[in-house]
Amino acid sequence: MASSNQCKICDKGTRVVGHYSNRIRATKFNPSGNQRKYPNLQWAALPKAIGGGRIKICTRCIKGNKHLEITAK
Repeated sequence: MASSNQCKICDKGTRVVGHYSNRIRATKFNPSGNQRKYPNLQWAALPKAIGGGRIKICTRCIKGNKHLEITAK
C-alpha cells in the first residue's frame, strides 16, 4: 500500500532514526532521539508511449531514469 510519502517505483518511504550526541546526553537536556526522515520525492514525467502523465518518485530513481523504463501493463 503506497502512501503519499513513498516512491511509486522503489517503495522508499519514511524512516524513524534516533541519534543524538554524547554531549547532549551529558547535560540536563532530555531529548527524544527519534526523528522521522522523509524521502526526497519529486514529480517526474512518464513517457508519452504509455500515456504520459507524471508520478512522484525519489531522486534516486530519477537519476537512474527508472521512470522512463516503465511499460504499460
